[in-house]
Amino acid sequence: MKFSNIAALAFAISAEAHCIFQEVSVNGQRQGSLVGLRAPNDNNPVYDVNSQDMICQKQGRTSDKVISIKAGDETGAYFGHIIGGAQFANDPDNPIAPSHKGPVTAWLAKVDNAATASKTGLKWFKIWEDTFNPSSRKWGVDNMISNQGWVKFQMPQCIAPGDYLMRVEILALHSAKTNMGAQFYMSCAQIRISGSGSFTPSQTVSFPGAYKQNDPSILVNIYGPMGQPDNGGKPYNAPGNVAVIKC
Repeated sequence: MKFSNIAALAFAISAEAHCIFQEVSVNGQRQGSLVGLRAPNDNNPVYDVNSQDMICQKQGRTSDKVISIKAGDETGAYFGHIIGGAQFANDPDNPIAPSHKGPVTAWLAKVDNAATASKTGLKWFKIWEDTFNPSSRKWGVDNMISNQGWVKFQMPQCIAPGDYLMRVEILALHSAKTNMGAQFYMSCAQIRISGSGSFTPSQTVSFPGAYKQNDPSILVNIYGPMGQPDNGGKPYNAPGNVAVIKC
């Protein structure tokens, strides 16, 4: 009986409606599960914005591969409930539970060697975001779910060639009305950008440090007067006070 209780608890933990960024695509070509990624061993979120885990999630798998991307290429990040995607057939929480509303953002940090660079002490800038559309009442996570776990964006044409870490983050806000209720899911991809760009960001942030626990975009009630997760129809700005770069 004791074993059964432990087994049931383990299943409950593994079945939580969480997710993992676990694959990259380039112009629609999937690069392979965990290829070129620094990804956690489980699908649990980070809650503490002051934790080192806010950089690339908890220490887990680290690939020895670097993914080649040309400036201007369509770049994709795939999120799944567990490594491999669905936990079981018709998994309702794959890629993530639909209750987990929130924005999706993508960041870059320049490094000397993407395969070996430390994740600490880097300067990050935002290259893409999908937050909240007050007209459609859709969140970035809604769009990710509709696209079977993929978020896709153009690698900015102006990005200077070289090695980078690419950090793609989901911020789930369904429980964010209480302190430490917001859930952060991210991994870092090791990429090498080619092209003729020369962009140098004038504004960068550090992780941890970019976010504050009481940021109004992190400590927030997204439920409107009718109890729907529509932010009351108001615009939403992703945390960090950092705009997407403009080329």
